[in-house]
Amino acid sequence: MSDACNRTPFWQRQPRLPLDVQRFLQDRMEAALQRPEARRALVWPTILGAPGLREAHPGGIPEPALLSHAARMLGALGHHDPACAWRANLADWPDTAEGGPEGWRPASIWGAWGPLVSLRCGWQLAALTPLPLGERYPLACGVSLFNHGLYHECHDALEPLWAAAEGELKDRLQGLILLAGGYHHLQQHNRRGLVALWGEALERLKPCGGRVTTPWGEVRAEASLDLTARRLDHGTRKTDPADLSPLWGLDRPTWELA
Repeated sequence: MSDACNRTPFWQRQPRLPLDVQRFLQDRMEAALQRPEARRALVWPTILGAPGLREAHPGGIPEPALLSHAARMLGALGHHDPACAWRANLADWPDTAEGGPEGWRPASIWGAWGPLVSLRCGWQLAALTPLPLGERYPLACGVSLFNHGLYHECHDALEPLWAAAEGELKDRLQGLILLAGGYHHLQQHNRRGLVALWGEALERLKPCGGRVTTPWGEVRAEASLDLTARRLDHGTRKTDPADLSPLWGLDRPTWELA
């Protein structure tokens, strides 16, 4: 796991985003999970909402500057024509930005959430960019997103695999999904939700010891099970149920894909 992953900004309580912003983020993430080439749709919100660029260009980011900042991120995805990528993005995702005489501004639906949209899209991009393509890509996405603290996105990555699976594999994948869902509830400070999901996740994953064998590799989540069991023990106590600080004090869980 990279040092950047260890410093994830999402290992803390997260605000509840407006529905329009949630949909904006989810639409792009679902596309990136289904089609690796669609990851480049995450590049533009990362740039447009960046606080430093917004401060430097309050009237809008000039297109040459926008393309210049996008070049490195797009290059890492194997795309080397930023102008072409920007035109394609505007055609596919017209809700990305609004043009003005001085340049491009974030779409109005972002409201005051521009910095967080930028941060989340950038972190999603960091999680997905280095992954192997092909059959392992969906599972690798789930593991990487979990390790970057993007638990809601991890759920989205694993759900299609779960829907197509059968028998024991389906049960184990559901355990991983529930585990990630519980950590999403922790981010939302939802004690009841995390207790319910973690309890069921542990029941489904304990028989395999946290090692989930799939056709695309083995997810090793043994340490995560132990950390989650310790968190669940505190979460089910009746004394001071609103205090979730001990759950954050334990190590952050991670998975390994072998």
